[in-house]
Amino acid sequence: MTNPQHTPEENASAQRSENAAEKPLLLGTRGSLLATTQSGHVKEAVEARGESVEFHIVHTPGDASQASQIPVAAIGVGVFTETLRTALHDGECDIAVHSFKDLPTAPDPRFRTVVPKRVDPREVLVSRDGSGLMDLPAGAKVGTSAPRRVSQVRALRPDLELVPLRGNVGTRMDRVNQDLDAVILARAGLERIGQLERAAESIDPMVLIPAPAQGALSVEVRCDDQRAWTAVRALDHLPSHIAAVAERAVLATLEAGCSAPVAVRSEWTGDGQQLTVTGGVFAVDGSQQLVESRTEIFDLPAEMDADGHHNLDHEARERILVHARALGSEVGRTLIDRGAARIVAAT
Repeated sequence: MTNPQHTPEENASAQRSENAAEKPLLLGTRGSLLATTQSGHVKEAVEARGESVEFHIVHTPGDASQASQIPVAAIGVGVFTETLRTALHDGECDIAVHSFKDLPTAPDPRFRTVVPKRVDPREVLVSRDGSGLMDLPAGAKVGTSAPRRVSQVRALRPDLELVPLRGNVGTRMDRVNQDLDAVILARAGLERIGQLERAAESIDPMVLIPAPAQGALSVEVRCDDQRAWTAVRALDHLPSHIAAVAERAVLATLEAGCSAPVAVRSEWTGDGQQLTVTGGVFAVDGSQQLVESRTEIFDLPAEMDADGHHNLDHEARERILVHARALGSEVGRTLIDRGAARIVAAT
């Protein structure tokens, strides 16, 4: 129990001693290097609050698809997340860490969610000779399978040969210097595994718009697990959470899955109170693209510290996230009015 006469360090130490006698919290994660690395950051943050945490590795159909080279789109939405959510719901683990962009767009009422501070959402190019995307020679072979990347690159560089690419981050990078001249990856993945120096270029997000919520993590606990919620709630970074929810709302409004040719970015301006969301829908052959932006001012709470963390209760936080969903939905509806549904349906 917290003692007001003790320093924060003394209280944390006392809490660690109390929790040491309890069973450790189990943090569910996929077993890949990227998954365990990003989950490790969450584990360390929870342990710093006095909890004992152990990994619980969950194998998903998405892992099998990477090993077999089956495209993710052939398996369906939730390929990397549903097995992990089932393990959380069934009590096999107490906390689950996901890449937010891999989750289905509909919120799951079984869980409460926090979003730690997001890392850079841009795409990067890893190339054989250090060239950037616009400097690659005509006919260069570039590896990527994501429809949003394929469609945008075809519009930018129709002279490149795009090659399907599967596997984990290391496997993808290994293809450079083998049969590929370059690959396109999420900067967040390279940053988290300490391989960012391999990137020849971090691509301007208005040149190559990334996936909705790319670079953000979603940390989930069961709604009835107060111990786990207490352990993770302080990790919530409100600006990151708002931006990720707004971006995903564009995707939800378009009724498109995470493998659809839809890309979204957002940017905080105006002293961190104004959010602009830009969504794009692209024909996979590069022949059509629709891009729309909307901006809203958010009345962020005085309780939020300089790092974006907060002590809001659930109702107050949800009111802000409803505003974020409305902003993303407005972008999505505008795209639909311009014919986006037809482009998405054609993929």
